[in-house]
Amino acid sequence: MRKLFIEDLDVRGKRVLVRVDLNVPLDDSGEITDDRRIRESLPTVRRLMAEGARTILMSHLGRPKGKPDPAFSLRPVADRLGELLRKEVPLAPDCIGPQVQKMLQALGNGDVLLLENLRFHAGEEKNDPKFVDELAPLGEIYVNDAFGTAHRAHASTEGVARKMKLRAAGYLLRKELEYLGRALEDPKRPFTAIIGGAKISGKIDVIEALSKKVDNLIIGGGMAYTFFKAMGREIGGSLLEPDKIDLARSLLDRAKSSRSKLLLPVDCVAADRFDDAADRKVVSADAIPPDRQCLDIGPRTVDLFSKAIIESGTVVWNGPMGVFEMPSFAVGTRAIAEALAECTRRGGVTIVGGGDSAAAIAEAGLEDKVSHVSTGGGASLEFLEGKKLPGVEVLSDAP
Repeated sequence: MRKLFIEDLDVRGKRVLVRVDLNVPLDDSGEITDDRRIRESLPTVRRLMAEGARTILMSHLGRPKGKPDPAFSLRPVADRLGELLRKEVPLAPDCIGPQVQKMLQALGNGDVLLLENLRFHAGEEKNDPKFVDELAPLGEIYVNDAFGTAHRAHASTEGVARKMKLRAAGYLLRKELEYLGRALEDPKRPFTAIIGGAKISGKIDVIEALSKKVDNLIIGGGMAYTFFKAMGREIGGSLLEPDKIDLARSLLDRAKSSRSKLLLPVDCVAADRFDDAADRKVVSADAIPPDRQCLDIGPRTVDLFSKAIIESGTVVWNGPMGVFEMPSFAVGTRAIAEALAECTRRGGVTIVGGGDSAAAIAEAGLEDKVSHVSTGGGASLEFLEGKKLPGVEVLSDAP
């Protein structure tokens, strides 16, 4: 990555404004249920503390719709961050304004301040120049370590950065770009991409981009049934995007002349209703009963997909194989996670592309058994599509 990096900076005594992604899940009582994103931000924060920076962290949490909402306060995050750093991390009452300025003046070298939720202001997502002008003077140097929002041109990811002379990447952002970049530019082969999830519509571009680069393209999840419909098969009540049948047909036609091998499910788990307690049976992919819906891949498909994954040199996974939120239909997704772990054990490079796939690998307890779990679902998809990420493009070029 030819961008300025945090280790290139002289930060002692400087106010460093850092965009981190602390958008963690909270339960109904406001307790953090998964602190992974906070832990992922620690290397950058610790580096700045050790180098004597005056660190100002900014993040969003949830969707408060552009106005203050106590349910989306970063208070639990400040508390958890303080525990992990073994140092108090004050939470500012806002992310702009005179009270924030006063707290900045009290910051000493090595101190850390967390600003309140950026999305309490509508100007954040709108990249509003007025909001940018209020936020930018808080820092002298800008660091982006929030890969999960790097695909958005928001005030904190793009607008503020343009106001700073020095704009660098943090450790997490660099790690994400290096893993994903290496997979696309110089993958260890065979290179396999697994694309799952409910709909083709959100993943058309990534399917088209990866089909030109990979050796194996595995399609699973709800989107597979639109492909089956394009092949003239009965799919019963399985998920279907009628307006994407022609697209699926063109992708199938293109696959015949492509260098990559397209793998679709050969069997699936058909249920009599959309329910964890539904009656279910394994059926061949070309014999789905009209009165059933397929909610997971079947055992023969698990074997087919797992073999391709385990024999690969590089694997990128984005999207579950079925309705993995229901235990009865999580078997296929879990098997894919296990195949990735085995591929890694054999020396392969395995990348899980955020979102539902990251949740699935965590649920399987295999986060530490793969090469990299991305913190950004949407950002990783756009990167794999070959799109430029505004939060990365705006950073200073390396000297």
